[in-house]
Amino acid sequence: MGTVTIGVSIAVPEPHGSLLQERRAGFGDPAACGIPTHVTLLPPTEVDASALPAIEAHLAEVAAAGRPFLMRLAGTGTFRPLSPVVFVRVVEGAEACGWLQKQVRDASGPVARELQFPYHPHVTVAHGIDDAAMDRAYEELSGYEAEWPCTGFALYEQGADGVWRRLRDFLFGGAVVPPQGGAPAERDTTLPAR
Repeated sequence: MGTVTIGVSIAVPEPHGSLLQERRAGFGDPAACGIPTHVTLLPPTEVDASALPAIEAHLAEVAAAGRPFLMRLAGTGTFRPLSPVVFVRVVEGAEACGWLQKQVRDASGPVARELQFPYHPHVTVAHGIDDAAMDRAYEELSGYEAEWPCTGFALYEQGADGVWRRLRDFLFGGAVVPPQGGAPAERDTTLPAR
C-alpha cells in the first residue's frame, strides 16, 4: 500500500480562507495555491496508508470529546529568525487548539509524534519567501481580524502534486456553537470535562 503524508487542521472558513490564501499567493509564496488556509493540529506526517482507518477512528474519538469554541484571529506575528514564517495570530481559541493537538498526537494513538518546535497555533500567510515580501505580509495584515465558531477539524492528505486535499471532517460532539461576537459568557473556550 505504501505511505501517505497526512495532516490534521482546522480549516479557516469562507470568506476568510480564500482571502488569506489569495494574500499569501500575492506575497509570492509558491505553496499558497496547494495549501488550504488552516490552523495546524498535526503537521505533515508520513504514515503507512494501511493505518488510515485507525487514524480516522482515533480522530473521531478526539472530536467526540471536543466541543465547539470561538476562534478569533487578529494581527500578525513571525517565527523569524528561527523559522521563515509570517502568520496571523490566533488570539482566541488557542487553548482549545493546544488541547486538541495534544489529543491528536497522544502517545497511545496511531499518530504519536514529537514536534520540531513548541506548539503555537497560527495561520501561515508567508513561508520561505524573501525578507522584503515577508516584511510586507507582516505589515499589510497587521490589522487583519476574523472570527468564527469552530465546530471541528479535518484530516488532509498531500497529493503527489504537492496539493493538500481534505479527506474527512470530524465534528465536535459537545455543546452548541457559541454565537459570533457573543458576550464573554457565551464565548466560552473551556475544554471538555474529564
